[in-house]
Amino acid sequence: MSKTTKTERKTERLLSFLQNGNDITATQAESRFGIANISAAASNLRQRGYAIYANQKTLPSGNTVRMYRLGTPTRAVVAAGYALLAAGGEGLLAA
Repeated sequence: MSKTTKTERKTERLLSFLQNGNDITATQAESRFGIANISAAASNLRQRGYAIYANQKTLPSGNTVRMYRLGTPTRAVVAAGYALLAAGGEGLLAA
């Protein structure tokens, strides 16, 4: 049985939250899950094959925040991944 780190558990909770159709800001991720660096958590999930998108949103107050969400990759993104694999870049995508 593998030992799960605290960071991995936080990332799994974030993934579950996003899989339920929610989006989240860095501030929300820190207060809800204790994730201090949501960019790193999103990068980790992307490396595992999840399509995590970060979109800028302007709030009514005029402040701009980055919202993270789980999406469906476009055909072009999937095609680019397969092209990389076909070109021998499988080591670049190893989890």
